[in-house]
Amino acid sequence: MTSQRTRDRLIERLSERGITDNTVLNVIRGTPRHIFLDEALSHRAYEDSSLPIGFQQTLSQPYIVARMTELLLANGPRERVLEVGTGSGYQTAILAQLVGRVFSVERIRPLQEKARQRLRQLGLSNVQLRHADGGMGWKDRGPFDAILSAAAPAEVPQELLAQLAMGGRLVIPIGPQGKQQALYVYDKTEEGIQEQIIEPVLFVPLLAGLLS
Repeated sequence: MTSQRTRDRLIERLSERGITDNTVLNVIRGTPRHIFLDEALSHRAYEDSSLPIGFQQTLSQPYIVARMTELLLANGPRERVLEVGTGSGYQTAILAQLVGRVFSVERIRPLQEKARQRLRQLGLSNVQLRHADGGMGWKDRGPFDAILSAAAPAEVPQELLAQLAMGGRLVIPIGPQGKQQALYVYDKTEEGIQEQIIEPVLFVPLLAGLLS
């Protein structure tokens, strides 16, 4: 189930669903998603579905990973990117192959430690991890050319908008848990913050506090 043919079928499905950035598709094709799952679920790694990773968290659906990454890169290359919610490390790994540096925060330490091992296994050395409350971002490492959130707050965190560089972009799901959520894009321009609503989504909530 981890064969190249299986991965190629996933890429075909993503293309059929409207992902057009070939650079993003090629990185997803070449990234072993099965290593970001417990062995019992690894046979499902190349389905286009979200999968549990423990602590009531999920490995995001490949379509969503591809869509958010494509949106993040739509206005050109990004050098410094903040990821809110490292989780399994899969989205982190995709970003690390497409941008200059990734700064990723995770509130659940056991997930962060697993992600660190997987990123090391893949030889991705341009990632810096922090055990922190993601909603607050990582002010000391900002401003960022782009920010991607893998969890949904009820409303856009002003702290994250404040950490965007001019011309920067925030890609984030917003909405209450268990109710209608949508994927939003915020661009920081000379005229102020510009908002776009992209499509309906379903994400775990962005929670405050740390778990060790």
